[in-house]
Amino acid sequence: MKAALKRLFLLPPWPTVLLAAIGYGLVIAVFAVPLENPAVQYAAYLASTYALVITCTGIRHLKPSVQRLKVWLFDLPLMQKFRATPIGARFCSDICFRAQISLCVGFGINLLYIVLKLVSGILYRSMWFLALAVYYALLAVMRVLLVRQVHGADERTEWRRYQICGGVLLLMNQALAGIVAAMVRENKAFEYPGPLIYAMALYAFYAVITAIVNVVRTRRHNSPTLSAAKAINLVAAMVSILSLETAMLDRFGAEDDPAFHRLMKTVTGGGVCTIVIIMALFMLWRSSRNLKRIREQQETN
Repeated sequence: MKAALKRLFLLPPWPTVLLAAIGYGLVIAVFAVPLENPAVQYAAYLASTYALVITCTGIRHLKPSVQRLKVWLFDLPLMQKFRATPIGARFCSDICFRAQISLCVGFGINLLYIVLKLVSGILYRSMWFLALAVYYALLAVMRVLLVRQVHGADERTEWRRYQICGGVLLLMNQALAGIVAAMVRENKAFEYPGPLIYAMALYAFYAVITAIVNVVRTRRHNSPTLSAAKAINLVAAMVSILSLETAMLDRFGAEDDPAFHRLMKTVTGGGVCTIVIIMALFMLWRSSRNLKRIREQQETN
């Protein structure tokens, strides 16, 4: 039985990629083209479930292929020329410089996302989009604070910024909890017009996967600034998943029981708020402990 399960769910890299793409494509096709045949729908749901399982089990097996791809990319003439430049050499060797670039890119994406939410909120007269625009604007402000501290900051300053980010996340979570409570009470949802919902779905899943990977990677660098930046990315990704879930329930589950919608929004929204509270409290506790340690070291010296 164990060997059979391995053959079924632990596939080589390329079959994993191929079958996962087919499974995800089928479920997107079912959502995009309404079908009245339930057999086809259930087949697509089963295929997408299988795709999700083999994606999770195949991530570690894809690592050698990813490493070979990175080596191949680094050997390209264009990449060799880029690495020969001062900026390219610094980008490949300096983790803090890459973090600063990542924060700037994240800030730019945040600005586009804020504009999209503001325009959608004005066009569709949606207070939910406007509230999310304000939420992402505050996340963008924190990214700006962190970008300024990636280089040239001493340990005490970094922990101070880390502590401020934890406190701001804790305060912002109260606004997020209010949004979730209003959605559950009024049974409201985010609405994405036309095919925009599929683009938002791709962005949300990409944001969650990259945020989790980056959180794990930054643990070994022991940098408060990097940890705070990745925590902000993770919060933004979870809020994107929350808004996507409500939009998909409204788009594809219009015939479901309203009580089921409220239950799903309560579970997901409450889970996101709880995770953010735990993260913020941990950041405050960790920063306070390290600031106390630094203060005691200075007094001893």
